[in-house]
Amino acid sequence: MSSPFQRYRRTTIVAGAAVAGLLIVGAPVTAFALTGTFSSTPANAHATAGGNSEGAPHWTISKQVLKAAAKPAAQKAGAAALPTYGYVAAAGGDEVVKINVAADAIIGAYGADTGEGIAVSPSGSTLYIAQTGQYSVITTNTTTGAQAEIEVGAYPQDVAVSPSGALVYATLTGGDTGPGGSHQVAVINTATNAVTSDITVGTAPRQVVFSPDGSRAYVTTESGIYVISTATSRVVRVIPDLDDPQGIAISPDGSTLYVTNPDAGTLWQINAASGRVTGVVNAGAEPYSVTITPNGGTVYVADENSNSVDVINAATGRVTGSIAVQGLPMSIAATPDGSQVWVGNGYTGSISVISTATNTVTHTISGGGQATALNSALTSIAFGS
Repeated sequence: MSSPFQRYRRTTIVAGAAVAGLLIVGAPVTAFALTGTFSSTPANAHATAGGNSEGAPHWTISKQVLKAAAKPAAQKAGAAALPTYGYVAAAGGDEVVKINVAADAIIGAYGADTGEGIAVSPSGSTLYIAQTGQYSVITTNTTTGAQAEIEVGAYPQDVAVSPSGALVYATLTGGDTGPGGSHQVAVINTATNAVTSDITVGTAPRQVVFSPDGSRAYVTTESGIYVISTATSRVVRVIPDLDDPQGIAISPDGSTLYVTNPDAGTLWQINAASGRVTGVVNAGAEPYSVTITPNGGTVYVADENSNSVDVINAATGRVTGSIAVQGLPMSIAATPDGSQVWVGNGYTGSISVISTATNTVTHTISGGGQATALNSALTSIAFGS
């Protein structure tokens, strides 16, 4: 099946045995911690180019009981400040909502055809939206709302921006098996807003994350995690995972990957340098997405079918708590200062805002208008200055 759009000229890079430096790594593991609950073995080791101003907001914020609490470690002197804006992809409502975090005010929305994945440039000036209902990634000026499209291939699901801001990776989920098909990651040069290459990975690429130093990108697929060298745009390792991995996060020091396996109900901890699985924790029902606080101390996992968020001590692997949220939590992200964790609830069309100091829900951002229950699918959350 060919794309209805004219393709950019690009290089297609295939992950296979002939790829230089490709390592296929098994999943032998070691104990995660002396008293942790990680087990020692895994179960199966529509915008248009030219501009679009911000639309009218469709959401409201409902404050719950707020209690004063000591700042978490990541929020103390020298840590990042609370972000200026939060962005939430309401894929079912064909929009990305913009929220002023400090003022608790929803200030606008950007159009996108089923925009499932979003990412913000390090400067906060550009929002990238994976327009899953189309063949493009939308670039959005976060100040003016002006938008333009970059044609990447069929049905991009997720996007990530490199720490330098020079690259954007987009996972493609279309039915094609050639360039732009369901085995591809498109590489975008942000200086030109053009796709420079395609990297072939495993079937059905889902989420993508960069290492903190930008040297590696990690992509979940239906058969495992693909590790890409960003310098060469080549796959350098495949970490097998037959439990159909979905969500992925990386520790602030780049040493550890956390991967959710919804079908198996587990969270894997992986040594990023070796590709070895070092721990497995039993999460709630269908753990879908994962985030880690900026100080690397706590991992939060959104469990879709138990309407809860697991709180996990990263040092011990111990599940220290479970936080009840609203229906079908499917996306999760920690704020850069570490004081909050936002959870996107797909069924209710709302966001539960968790205080990391108390591990309680302190705000609920509720859907309205286009972002109504069952029409929201809050698939991604990102923050920017």
